[in-house]
Amino acid sequence: MPQSKKTSAAWRTVKAGASGVDWGIAEEIAVEIGFNDQPWTVMMATPADIADLALGLAFTEGLIVSSIPDADIDIQTYPEGITASIKLAPELLKNGAMRHRTLDGTTGCGLCGVETLADALRRPDRPDVERADIAPDAVQKAFAQLKLHQPLNVVTRSVHAAAWCAPDGELLLVREDVGRHNALDKLIGALFRAGRMTDDGFIVMSSRCSFELVAKAALTNAALLATISAPTGLALDLAEAVGLTLACRGENNSVAMFGKGV
Repeated sequence: MPQSKKTSAAWRTVKAGASGVDWGIAEEIAVEIGFNDQPWTVMMATPADIADLALGLAFTEGLIVSSIPDADIDIQTYPEGITASIKLAPELLKNGAMRHRTLDGTTGCGLCGVETLADALRRPDRPDVERADIAPDAVQKAFAQLKLHQPLNVVTRSVHAAAWCAPDGELLLVREDVGRHNALDKLIGALFRAGRMTDDGFIVMSSRCSFELVAKAALTNAALLATISAPTGLALDLAEAVGLTLACRGENNSVAMFGKGV
């Protein structure tokens, strides 16, 4: 077994190979999220920005609305993992109750615990507002900046990032996680906590574009979702249905754009 030395809550160093080179390894732990001390779901995630993850996931799963007052989040760390309990008046939960997930959520899946096809393929309620037009140059600028705002990935080379960008491509908020869905939930939670859910801008991510990411991004005011890899057919269909432009990297650092506004 390789020798390891804990250097951060989110990563550790290990000696890799015969040369004994130091290598950063991202941590992945169980995070239990609940409301008012009542458990709701367990996610595997990077132990950083847990309050953002809790609020972001609760919002993208439809439990809370974007206009609730500041929520108090009680975070506790145990040998088995982390708990995050959102303290919120019961009447501020949608439908007055939580929809329990039946399975633990993993870092690699955005659908763990859903019980029906209707749940899996549900169409998000896209806010009906005017949004800024995002130029390809702005997306290129965001892609170029993203790697400079991934401190955890610099160390570990194994985590995804999701960033909120101004319409001109300037990065304003960035969150990282071993799971791409978690990274986006953390970013949305950070926007939620900062009271910036109605800001103009777009999202750029270091991952491929799957339909679950489109479903989450569509709940924000983002005019566009840009990912390193091209979208799947289902992601593109959903994006077109809800009016969300998609973008990805093309050849020679060009930008390919799909959907509304193209």
